[in-house]
Amino acid sequence: MEEQLKNILFDPTIGKIIAVIAGIIILVVISKFVKRILKKRVKESDSRYKANKVVTFISYILAVLFVSVVFSDKLGGLTVALGVAGAGIAFALQEVIASVAGWLAIAFAGFYKTGDRVQLGNIKGDVIDIGVLRTTLMETGQWVDGDLYNGRLVRIANSAVFKDPVFNYSGDFPFLWDEIKVPVKYGSDYELARKIISDAGNVVVSEYPEKAKKYWDEMLKNYLLENSSLDTMVTLTANDNWVEFTLRYVVNFKKRRITKDNIFTIILKEFEKTEGKVGFASATFHLVEMPEIKVNLNK
Repeated sequence: MEEQLKNILFDPTIGKIIAVIAGIIILVVISKFVKRILKKRVKESDSRYKANKVVTFISYILAVLFVSVVFSDKLGGLTVALGVAGAGIAFALQEVIASVAGWLAIAFAGFYKTGDRVQLGNIKGDVIDIGVLRTTLMETGQWVDGDLYNGRLVRIANSAVFKDPVFNYSGDFPFLWDEIKVPVKYGSDYELARKIISDAGNVVVSEYPEKAKKYWDEMLKNYLLENSSLDTMVTLTANDNWVEFTLRYVVNFKKRRITKDNIFTIILKEFEKTEGKVGFASATFHLVEMPEIKVNLNK
């Protein structure tokens, strides 16, 4: 019994397993220690998050290399067995492998990064974490109007980047073109209405065109794009019911809702100051009663 125990304790394979376990424990301790230092030293949450991801990734690589070095003399005889087993595992875990490939594509091809607002399939939200297998979004929309959080976290397999379109609202150009439509009554002072709407847009979004220009110029260098105006623009169309002004402007991708609120507030106040020269149009519906029908059964 003692002889068998000695054989087990001094078996080279057992010794290597113990060395691997000890090495991985040391790597975990060092990784946590480094992350704790980063938490204290790095103040910006975005930089701290990226640094933690890098530390975790390096830890995984070191762990794999350490195991490979320890068992290097045993790997040669397992090549054929691992090849056969690998084919079966690859088939069974094809979705997992696709997600890992998606993670590499996200990391190196620049589909999106943490902090971006994206739409993956039918899910829209801000990217708050990119894991090896899944991307986590803080969802926007659904039962909440506008681009506001609804409080729901959504985890999407990274393989989705190969299956569905990836809409990035803030990648190379963190601005959006947005529009609001203002119906105005026929007979109003159209020039005054245009001026009020244009001035309201210029006041609220005055800071964005200049900020957006440097991003747009960079986009023109990197992509085949037709140049587009970043200034606010007002256009007019007429229909059967009213004259419709459309205000087009550039806005930060996270401030669409509050920007519309501010513009409409100014327009409403300024329209009221015109004392009837400019008025909002609205649809009016007139319900007509059914005519009285008399039936004479005697004839």
